[in-house]
Amino acid sequence: MRLLKREPNGELVLTDFTGKDVPPYAILSHTWAANSEEVSFQDVEEGKGKGKGKAGWQKIELCVGQATADGLSYVWIDTCCIDKRNAVELSRAINSMFRWYRDAQRCYVYLSDVSKRGDQDQNGPSSPAWEAAFRRSRWFTRGWTLQELIAPTLVKFYSLEGELIGSKSSLEEMIHVITGIPRNALRGDSLSNFSIDERFSWTEQRNTTLEEDKAYSLLGIFDVSMSLIYGEGREKAFARLSQKAHKSYKGPDYEQYSIQFSLSGFPESVQFFAREGELEEIRGLLSNGYNARSIVVLHGLGGMGKTQLAIAYTKRHKEKYTAIFWVNANDEDSLRLSFRAIAQRILKQHRSSSMLVGVDLDKDLDRVVDAVKSWLELPENTRWLMIFDNYDNPRIPGDANASAVDIRRFLPGSDHGSIILTTRSSKIGLGQPINVQKLPHVQGLKILSNLSGRKGIENDRSAIELVEELDGLPLALSTAGAYLEHVTTSFSEYLRLYKMSWLKLQTSSPQLTSYEDRSLYTTWQITFDRIEQESTAAAKLLKLWAYFDRQDIWFELLQKGRSINNGWLRALAEDELTFNKAIRLLCDYALVNANLDIQKLAGSSGYSLHSCVHTWSVFVLNQKWDENLARLAFCCVALEIPETHDARWWLSRRRIIHHVTHQERFIADGTVNTQGLGWALHAFGLHSFDRGKLEIAEDMYVRALQDKEKILGPKHTMTLNTVNGLGLLYEIQGKPVKAEEMFLRVLQDGEAEGPNHVPTLQTVANLGNHYMNQGKLAKAEELILRALRGFEEALGPKDTMTLDLIDSLGGLCKRQGKLEEAEKTTKRALQGKEETLGPQHLSTLDTLNNLAGIHIRQRRLIEAETMIRRALYGYEEALGPELLPTHISALNTVTNLGLLYSRTGRKDMARVMYERALSGFMIVRGSSSDVCRYLENRLKALDITQTASPMAQNPSTETRTRKSSPVTHKLMRQLKK
Repeated sequence: MRLLKREPNGELVLTDFTGKDVPPYAILSHTWAANSEEVSFQDVEEGKGKGKGKAGWQKIELCVGQATADGLSYVWIDTCCIDKRNAVELSRAINSMFRWYRDAQRCYVYLSDVSKRGDQDQNGPSSPAWEAAFRRSRWFTRGWTLQELIAPTLVKFYSLEGELIGSKSSLEEMIHVITGIPRNALRGDSLSNFSIDERFSWTEQRNTTLEEDKAYSLLGIFDVSMSLIYGEGREKAFARLSQKAHKSYKGPDYEQYSIQFSLSGFPESVQFFAREGELEEIRGLLSNGYNARSIVVLHGLGGMGKTQLAIAYTKRHKEKYTAIFWVNANDEDSLRLSFRAIAQRILKQHRSSSMLVGVDLDKDLDRVVDAVKSWLELPENTRWLMIFDNYDNPRIPGDANASAVDIRRFLPGSDHGSIILTTRSSKIGLGQPINVQKLPHVQGLKILSNLSGRKGIENDRSAIELVEELDGLPLALSTAGAYLEHVTTSFSEYLRLYKMSWLKLQTSSPQLTSYEDRSLYTTWQITFDRIEQESTAAAKLLKLWAYFDRQDIWFELLQKGRSINNGWLRALAEDELTFNKAIRLLCDYALVNANLDIQKLAGSSGYSLHSCVHTWSVFVLNQKWDENLARLAFCCVALEIPETHDARWWLSRRRIIHHVTHQERFIADGTVNTQGLGWALHAFGLHSFDRGKLEIAEDMYVRALQDKEKILGPKHTMTLNTVNGLGLLYEIQGKPVKAEEMFLRVLQDGEAEGPNHVPTLQTVANLGNHYMNQGKLAKAEELILRALRGFEEALGPKDTMTLDLIDSLGGLCKRQGKLEEAEKTTKRALQGKEETLGPQHLSTLDTLNNLAGIHIRQRRLIEAETMIRRALYGYEEALGPELLPTHISALNTVTNLGLLYSRTGRKDMARVMYERALSGFMIVRGSSSDVCRYLENRLKALDITQTASPMAQNPSTETRTRKSSPVTHKLMRQLKK
């Protein structure tokens, strides 16, 4: 390889690096002018500036100058770095050229027919003037420039004037449209990922001066070398190239074992989208199949597209293999029949094959299997591919299932060849596994659009909701598309039918040819039958799952249900090892997936069902409503709802929220019998109350109270507990008369327990807080102090209930205007909670916010803002997006922050906080509640202030007419720190 370098005196000199380490260099790509106008090898050899007068000198100057600017001393230019008089050197250069372009640090493309001068006069957003010329540039029509575009990593395009137009990366989309070359090829993907025919297609619109060069310019594209025979003609040159390309894929003796590719026996595949990652992974894992046996196992949920993935790989890479055979591995009879079909194909093209001649293909199928395996095991026959499809009933050690298949009996024993297995089981124990998972929603929309014939649905909200419900399962998406193709049913109507009449909808949907005899409502029955044979507990767990939400089942959730006296669940949840054994079986068949991220929230790791499998479990496994399973699920969820005195209770409530809302629908529909489950209804009321769903909470408490009064009696402690809960709920709802009625009932009915009975004291405290909210401060003080003395005596000064009441006392002092006493009392509560519960506990944050409110009243705004921000951050971290927007304490904190912003002149920030609080309180308390009216008034006050402000009427007077207070300035400085 010769490289060109500019010497200090300005002369260009050539250096031969044959047999030496080649230094970093840049390379030029261009289209040739007439030979007389190009600077030749002889011109540079002669030196003394010869060639400067030629038109081609300009691009040499561009290349050398740009290389110098990029820190490169050497360049390679085809016009002057090859001695074309030497045929051997020319042949070597042409066979090496792809590699030379690939190894260059930079490739500069000089476009002599693209000018950028017109851009200077162009105005407006239209395309630049050079773009049209770029699209029709001669450079895109020449044969040699194909490899010059693909091989280098960094390609930069320059105009006639030597101005940068862009790079291969920045112009990728335009280049893709102009050339038809796939984007991945432009980005440097291995060219072996593209078929021989596809690569030949890239040169169809390109030409070369010499007809043979159209073939020779592709040597690097196919990674082959061959002699140059000018005069042989285009057809012979391409024939030799094609033969070389196929031999590089399949070996020099490929024709001896070649079996013509046929889709006969392949399942029909009508929809396949964008599993490029999996296709590349398969290619990489099978790349060594010529030298050692390579096995890839595609496993995943039924209907996930494993077969379609195998077909797509086969079609894309069929040229790599001398023979490709599709085998139905559903059972041993299907396997034997597939091997007979293989034998027939081999004999059709190789009649004298000694392995198969004389074998009766109809009578002794086991001998046929052995004969085909022997043919595949021949030492020179290394480049075959076998796909064993639907291997869903694998023989597993210790499994007594007589119908299970041992695939090893059907695999060739030689250490060569490539094998793909598709299966629903993840415990095959062979090869390299690839878990085929759901498609992204954008690909789901494409499947739905193509099969339904409805275009332009990318932004259709109803279509997007349907795709989200089907959750990336190709079988479900294809079924929906096929149904919608010939009916006028809308996407939203289909989704309604899917949720309400799933089984009837599926049985009336067209049969999909690409899924043979399987449909969405039958495909998982095969797997379920297999699971039921292996583990009755796992099968029952799958049926029980229909009565939970599909997301997140964990060990402790079911373990709580052991107290419900259900035999099989008591055994399943006896310990975590037993539970894991059952759940692992469901995971092995891809019906269930582990959610390892949920372990960070609370409890042990959880497991989820795919949404389509969950729907199937509801409508197929539980066609008849099972009252026992429904009550069992209901109780498990209720038992997992923690009390507020539990450590980090809010994380547990966040985790259980999906199951709570699922059960609430059952209760509202009347489908679950809650008789005798008042305790559970109370727990659901507690959860709904905490997340701001007050109407639902009221319904739950009322149902719980009715059940408890009927079974336990009106004065039972558990009954009165629900009455107390109703009182608290009515207080929040702004129903003071009803709230007081509930509290007084508890006090009256609970007197028999004694004055220091803790539940009674709690009600005394609640009644005191009620009177405080009503402005009856003397009554409030009497009751709060009475309850506080009782708590300190019964529970101690550090108990959380005692500390809560001290916090309430601080709030009372604030209402009474005793701010110093309020501060002292609230600080005592805060210190106690930080020591007992920790600084991030929600109860601690509540007290912190209360102290901030006192500081606002004291005009200690810097301290107040620090506390409010700390509290709000704590709520955001603890409650998450599920509970935060309607959590009352968090909303109070947001309101306090709005008040502080307003008092420090930050009106826009105050508006954001008030509007955020208002949106939450409107959900929780209703638009007519006192707190909503208060916030609306605060927002109106902001509007009035801004309208009346001199600054609003005359912004130029801002510095003269409106000065921030010293407190605001101090606060701003603190914030900047």
